[in-house]
Amino acid sequence: METIKQIFRIGSGPSSSHTMGPRRAAEQFRDRCPQAKRYDVTLYGSLAATGKGHMTDAAILETLTPVAPTEILWKPDIILPFHPNGMKFEGFDDTGKLLDTYTVFSIGGGTLANEDFNEQRSATIYPDSRIVDIMHRLHEEDTTYWEYVEHYEGPEIWDYLAKIWDVMQQAIHSGLNAEGVLPGGLGLRRKAALYKVKAEGYGSASIKNRGLVYAYALAVSEHNASGGRVATAPTCGSCGVVPAVLYHLKTSRNFPEQSILRALATAGLFANVVRTNASISGAEVGCQGEIGVACAMGAAAASQLFGGSNLQIEYSAEMALEHHLGLTCDPVCGLVQIPCIERNAFAAARALDANTYGTFSDGRHRVSFDQVVEVMRKTGHDLPSLYRETSAGGLATEYSAKKPPRPW
Repeated sequence: METIKQIFRIGSGPSSSHTMGPRRAAEQFRDRCPQAKRYDVTLYGSLAATGKGHMTDAAILETLTPVAPTEILWKPDIILPFHPNGMKFEGFDDTGKLLDTYTVFSIGGGTLANEDFNEQRSATIYPDSRIVDIMHRLHEEDTTYWEYVEHYEGPEIWDYLAKIWDVMQQAIHSGLNAEGVLPGGLGLRRKAALYKVKAEGYGSASIKNRGLVYAYALAVSEHNASGGRVATAPTCGSCGVVPAVLYHLKTSRNFPEQSILRALATAGLFANVVRTNASISGAEVGCQGEIGVACAMGAAAASQLFGGSNLQIEYSAEMALEHHLGLTCDPVCGLVQIPCIERNAFAAARALDANTYGTFSDGRHRVSFDQVVEVMRKTGHDLPSLYRETSAGGLATEYSAKKPPRPW
């Protein structure tokens, strides 16, 4: 299994697979074909279906047009065999002669791959790729998940995670200080600042805490939806869950920075197991691979912070993912706004609920995290493509077709 740095990437929203990945692919092609006088970029499948809402074209054009004029071609009905998020780059000279061509796929979390290379399969540093095997090793060595990460990643992982945590906190602060309407045409207003004000007005600690978790998740998700700088966890579309959970626990329980970073390491380990054995791409397995995995990450992190055993941490993550099985990815107008932003807030709260439920137990249970990951993989592949980030079904078409009258 590869480094957890693949889970935590820093970049601009709104989508790791539809914005960050294509931008990186465009940079790669620009560097390998800088002499081109014209570029053509063909987007396939999910990238073409929801690319405009996800700012895919903007990311590519910002990268290539300073070098040469660039045309984007949209082919939503053509899905290449390797992955639904396909793109082909072509560079031409001033006579129209093809100089170079590059077909690559954005496979989730900003990761790129094709038949010749796969960033998801970089240098293997972990000897295990399933949680059950990791747990056996932890039991034999009387150690923890974060110590396992440190052992195989090296001590430099803490500097990397410190940068990730800093970006997460900056996104919360930026989101809480921003108001107005989000870009994209839906007219969706930002809610994070208002939710924070309302939450702080409640006398009940439980309601106040829940409201603050909502506010923090909304802040990051709204910042992402506006193209702000975020850290994937495991994707841009689900980037609000883990920061909301950790920031709330840091500010309400005074957990030290070191404990937060260790919780991030554990969260990344669980997400890495999913990425290795299934997928974190909404275009491949639906939103269960994004929000579901983010919820599992938040649950594992919270359980560790509250002193959960290795069994309780695994149980919390398992519950969080299990109860998102089958979740579709059907963004309205192809934007990472409806239902994506609300899902981040609810998933952050559910992560804390999973931790609480797991804490009441001794950690022993019947269904393992690895089994849920396998079910998620199979379920995702069984979902029709219209429910996998194409905006061709579900909420995307129901909202567009019906547009029910508003109650005012």
